[in-house]
Amino acid sequence: MLEHVPGWLGKAMKGLRAGEEKLAIVQPGLGSFEPLRLASPAFANGARLPERFTADGAGVSPPLFWTGVPEGTARLVLLVEDPDAPALQPLVHAIVWDLAAADGDLVEGAIRRDGEGEVGGPDVGRNSYFTEGWLAPDPPTGHGAHHYAFQLFAISDGPDPGTTPSRSAILKAMKGRVLAAGILTGTYSRGEEKPSGPVGAAVPVGG
Repeated sequence: MLEHVPGWLGKAMKGLRAGEEKLAIVQPGLGSFEPLRLASPAFANGARLPERFTADGAGVSPPLFWTGVPEGTARLVLLVEDPDAPALQPLVHAIVWDLAAADGDLVEGAIRRDGEGEVGGPDVGRNSYFTEGWLAPDPPTGHGAHHYAFQLFAISDGPDPGTTPSRSAILKAMKGRVLAAGILTGTYSRGEEKPSGPVGAAVPVGG
C-alpha cells in the first residue's frame, strides 16, 4: 500500500518515525533475560532484506532459526516490528505465539494466516493491518532505510493471550516472564541505493 506514496511525501516524512525505543524488546518489565541467538540463512544482521520477502517481491516471510533456548522456557514468541514507520508506534509485521520451547526454525513462508490456529501448533497473531500472517515490508519511497526487527522471546508459563493475539495482548502475557531474547534486524528502502552484504549473521541480546 505504501508503495503508492509519492517520493516527495516520503522525503517530507523522513523525520517522522516511531523510534527504536518503542520496540518490544526494550520495554521495561519484561524480565531479566539472557541472550538468545536468532539468525537467517537469507540475510545478515543489519543487511538489506532480499526483495522476495517484501511487497516488491513475493511477499513471503523469510526463513529463521534460533539456538540457546534456556531451561524453564514454556514457549517462544516471535514479534517483528518496524520502528521507522511514520507512526506513533512501531508497525507490527508479524506475531507468532506459542512456538515450541526448543532450538528450532521457521521455514520460508511459514508465517501465514492460520485462522483460529493449528491444533498443537503456534498461533499467528494480528499485524498492524489487523490481518493474520506476514505483513511484507512496504516502506514509503524516499523515507530512507527502515529497520525490521525480528525479536524472539523465550518465556516461562503464563496467561494465554488467545488465538490471533495482538501486540498489546502479547506484551501483557510476556510481562515479567521473559527468560531469554534475541534480535535480528533486516533493512529495506525504496528510491535509494541498494547496499549489499553477507548473509547468515545474528546478534544475541540480553537485558
